[in-house]
Amino acid sequence: MQLPWLLDDTPFPPTAGAQGPDSGAPGLLAAGADLSPPRLLAAYRQGIFPWFGAGQPVLWWSTDPRMVLRASDFKLSRSLRKVLQRFLRTPGCEIRFDHAFEAVVGACASSPREGQSGTWILPEMVRAYTALHRLGHAHSIEIWIAGELAGGLYGINLGRMFFGESMFSRQADASKIALASLVAFCRREGIELIDCQQETSHLASLGARPIPRAAFEAHLKATVDQPRPAHWAYDADCWAHLGLNPSAPAADNPT
Repeated sequence: MQLPWLLDDTPFPPTAGAQGPDSGAPGLLAAGADLSPPRLLAAYRQGIFPWFGAGQPVLWWSTDPRMVLRASDFKLSRSLRKVLQRFLRTPGCEIRFDHAFEAVVGACASSPREGQSGTWILPEMVRAYTALHRLGHAHSIEIWIAGELAGGLYGINLGRMFFGESMFSRQADASKIALASLVAFCRREGIELIDCQQETSHLASLGARPIPRAAFEAHLKATVDQPRPAHWAYDADCWAHLGLNPSAPAADNPT
């Protein structure tokens, strides 16, 4: 199969033309073009994302099936509930949105990944997503402990859709706390679906599951043009959407 080569002004080919599950690169759609904000936004609107390594051209992907987390399906286990309750009541433990976006992306890039010898978050990717952040399209959810960045995640928001990109932890459960914070925010803001791109057992344990590409793209058409949340900011009131009340005594929250 000949891979379509994109120039900077070439539109994306139909996603149905992405390589299939029996190929060496399932979901690979095209190569080339740039990582400018207009190109990236056009990609995400169509369910396409960039993923490539050092020395490679920009590679564009549209996987089928697509791993997603419905905010309503998030698994708040008994143990994670206890972790959250303890974190939310501990002095010096903070949740911040968009306080240190570049630091989060850099930490994701430098975090070791099982089965990977390097990172796909190359300097050009960091610059591209930082540009999207400055335009208000990319956001970070950060976990701070005693003034230090302990974990977090980042991704793209279009309308009422969130596309997760990467997460990291420097302390136990920090990325899970960040994801729970994102889910609580999404539930409050009416964002039903979080794109996870790739299927992993860790995401599946938290409630994510694969859905057909056609269903994913239909959801995008219904949501990416809706008004996006007016403010990306941490608000303790979000926790009510996960059945938690940080200000209540511990006995008031079920365990």
